[in-house]
Amino acid sequence: MTAQATEKTAERGMRLAELLALPVAFDLDTSNRALQLGRTKGFDLARRGEYPIRVLRVGRAYRVTRADLLRALGVDPHDDGAGSSHPTPSENSPIHQL
Repeated sequence: MTAQATEKTAERGMRLAELLALPVAFDLDTSNRALQLGRTKGFDLARRGEYPIRVLRVGRAYRVTRADLLRALGVDPHDDGAGSSHPTPSENSPIHQL
């Protein structure tokens, strides 16, 4: 694969940092990019009610929420990639002593 082809492939998806930096709600083009859907296919799925995640209709525009997109992609918004984002209680923690 050429360097140019690799760059185009990277442009179609989104990196984790980009996903986590998205606003609370955004346009369908942004969601299409994250899901690696073409514009025509994404809008067609939204019109038919078959988009892979919930789509909100605001006037004539389609909007998607960050929470729905992250959930569909299996991304934990609290995970920074450095390990578990939620501590697991140990057997000696007060909650296990009850």
